[in-house]
Amino acid sequence: MNKNLRGESLPLASTSLAATPSPRGRPLKPQIICLTGKMAAGKNYIASKLMEEGALSLDLDQTAHQAIEMAKSQIIEAFSQKAKEMGIELQNPDGSLNRRELGKIVFSSPELLKKQEDLVYPKIIELCQNFIKENAGKDLILNATVLYKTPGLLKMCTKILFVTANPIKRFFRAKKRDKMKSRQILSRFRSQRGLLQEYKKLAQELKIPLEIIKN
Repeated sequence: MNKNLRGESLPLASTSLAATPSPRGRPLKPQIICLTGKMAAGKNYIASKLMEEGALSLDLDQTAHQAIEMAKSQIIEAFSQKAKEMGIELQNPDGSLNRRELGKIVFSSPELLKKQEDLVYPKIIELCQNFIKENAGKDLILNATVLYKTPGLLKMCTKILFVTANPIKRFFRAKKRDKMKSRQILSRFRSQRGLLQEYKKLAQELKIPLEIIKN
């Protein structure tokens, strides 16, 4: 069952690309949907359903990976001392950044996570803006967990779809999908506790409709 920002139930069709007709018979404006939710809630499944209707999707997890590689030298410089203290090797044998090992560092404290975001987010914003410009006139999905941290991008969205699921179901999904240790998964879960409230707050400020989808 889907719910809107006020907690009212919404029909399943609300997850579609259907939009309210524009006044005076003008063409409908293409939608840019922020598709978000907590770890392992099922965002990719919802994205696949919207893509079946013709939308194009940008997975910001993958975009973040690209941005991290772009910022690799700055990241290594910024976290080399912490990696040494934790006995972590930040680079793979091929020279690429070991994102999983980096995650052990940055998700260990809000301060370290913020330090990484300051290096990576400007590049993510650039990549997203390029995607939107290159696909002007099409329905687009920005599949992202923390798009609220870039209000400039969120402001461009016409709708927010927040996907949620039972925490136990999410835990076992993450365990199977990401092959992570339980304590790492729980650490990620803790870091996302206030995620919905962040989106509700910005949705009200930016006057963007927000719908909650239970997956």
